[in-house]
Amino acid sequence: MMSQSGAPILVLNTNTKRKFGHKVQLENIAAGKAIADVVRTCIGPRAMLKMLMDPMGGIVMTNDGNAILREITVQHPAAKSFIEIARTQDEEVGDGTTSVVVLAGEILGIAEQFLEQKIHPTVIIRAYRQALEDMLNILDKDFSTPLSLDDEPKLIEVIKSCVGTKFIGRWSDLACSIALNAVKTVSIRDEGRTEIDIKRYAKVEKVPGGAIEDSQVLNGIMLNKDVTHPKMRRLIKNPRIILLDCSLEFKKGESQTEVEIVKETDFTRLLQIEEEYIQQICSDIIALKPDLVCTEKGVSDLAQHFLLKANISVLRRLRKSDNNRVARACNATIVTRTDELRESHVGTGAGLFEIKKIGDEYFTFITECANPKACTILLRGPSKDILNEVERNLQDALHVAKNIMLNPKLVSGGGSIEMAISQALVKKSSEIAGVTQWPYKAVAQALEVIPRTLLQNCGVSTIRTMTSLRAKHAVSGNETWGINGETGEIANMKDLKVWEPIVVKSQVYKTAIETAILLVRIDDIVSGTKKKGDEGQPKATAQPTEESMKE
Repeated sequence: MMSQSGAPILVLNTNTKRKFGHKVQLENIAAGKAIADVVRTCIGPRAMLKMLMDPMGGIVMTNDGNAILREITVQHPAAKSFIEIARTQDEEVGDGTTSVVVLAGEILGIAEQFLEQKIHPTVIIRAYRQALEDMLNILDKDFSTPLSLDDEPKLIEVIKSCVGTKFIGRWSDLACSIALNAVKTVSIRDEGRTEIDIKRYAKVEKVPGGAIEDSQVLNGIMLNKDVTHPKMRRLIKNPRIILLDCSLEFKKGESQTEVEIVKETDFTRLLQIEEEYIQQICSDIIALKPDLVCTEKGVSDLAQHFLLKANISVLRRLRKSDNNRVARACNATIVTRTDELRESHVGTGAGLFEIKKIGDEYFTFITECANPKACTILLRGPSKDILNEVERNLQDALHVAKNIMLNPKLVSGGGSIEMAISQALVKKSSEIAGVTQWPYKAVAQALEVIPRTLLQNCGVSTIRTMTSLRAKHAVSGNETWGINGETGEIANMKDLKVWEPIVVKSQVYKTAIETAILLVRIDDIVSGTKKKGDEGQPKATAQPTEESMKE
């Protein structure tokens, strides 16, 4: 059926039950608040852990907002978008995943009263956008403190305040030095541009057994590999390393290949061709006199024999990512064909190659590298569950260190920056005319959810302490006063040395307010799924209109 313009006409069946308008907005707000309540107790040093069980019976114990929300299953689309913001926060800056969900839930919750008063969502959104713009300006210009990257004690202070709320907080000195060393190792400064790729080049290897205090950053690479032949050398000083992305095996014919053997010498010739091919590729390698050959593919027994005779150790079937890390650490180049090998491709940056047995497994260490741009973080601990939690915490510390390197500006923690911005927004709200003033002022009140949640998790009198904190911030010069997460008392964050990178805070505010705006704008949910009673009845049916009947 076509209209006069030639476009198909689709008439929705009016029997379909749909939720729209005010009801949908209230449902979205309720869903957002429910997700925020799940992780509310996971903020601060006194945070509680959540125990998550997956369908396979695995257990995860953590207070990391992103890890918790990733494991739970929700049906409501608004709740799914809240889970998504925790993941986005984790990918962008690595920290503040719990704060962003709690703040987004609060900012969405305050919109409810204005929707009840029949204020149009567009007015609320305009106020939220203006508040976000003012918050970011105030954060950057008024309350941020520049930091020198050469001031290592201060850098460790900042990372410590991030790690302090986590399980690894007991070993915060060790965790902070590990994070800072790893980030400094993998950072590359080139013509005013800084590149820090911790995901690809700072690999965490977890080995159960030993104490957490035994964890360290290796000045090089560690691989869960052993040499291919028991007689190959397992300890080499100043090794010459060749990295390959090709197999040291005879290339078999394709599936359609047919070989006709007539005489008995034909089979011998086939074997001879294979041996000559392998001897050729091995002689290409041996010509450069390497001590170690690493390849991402397989190595045949014959190739092992030739390389062993030349006193060369071989590692095979490395991961692509591991090979790239080895290349960065020892300044080698990965080559795809042995006949293309040149002296410049050989890596000479490593000081030591050795294979150690830890527990029941063999591990390869390529360490003492001169200028490694990749490293391995070796984590030891009593059990796999504890190691997994330590790794999650360490990832947050690595991201914080990376954020400081990229943007060396700090703001005070402990909820003090939220209170300071809240006071500044309340003052600014008096300059705004019309109805927009009320949602704008409500954003300022919503920011107080962070210090309030810290107090609730400490188990102290929330109302009395919040009143004292507001009174403190009413006097200028007290912008760094916040909540001591250990005791629940108000304290100066400068004295407690609790700092946060400005990148984390600005990302929290952007993500929380933008998500609240997105959900307030939704006034209709149309489901594209079939309900059980409607099997025979399609959701949308094309019906003829009067114009088409005339045609």
